[in-house]
Amino acid sequence: MKLLLLILAGLIIWWLWRNMTPRNALMRPQDAAKLLGIAPDADVDTIMQAHKRLITKVHPDAGGSAELASQINQARDAMLKSKD
Repeated sequence: MKLLLLILAGLIIWWLWRNMTPRNALMRPQDAAKLLGIAPDADVDTIMQAHKRLITKVHPDAGGSAELASQINQARDAMLKSKD
């Protein structure tokens, strides 16, 4: 019985952590560059080209994942913000 309660408590804590963490926080430029497949010191044109290339593949309207499209958009924003 105690094991069942521990498992249930763990699942509740995991669910709360998963749903309470902010999803719109900007990622680090190094992580963003890795996701976009470009160098961390890439210029704005390279960032935009990499974003466009990836987002056309994974956009939800093209049968892709909304979560992945959101991550790619966040990566673009993080890279562009680092250029300011």
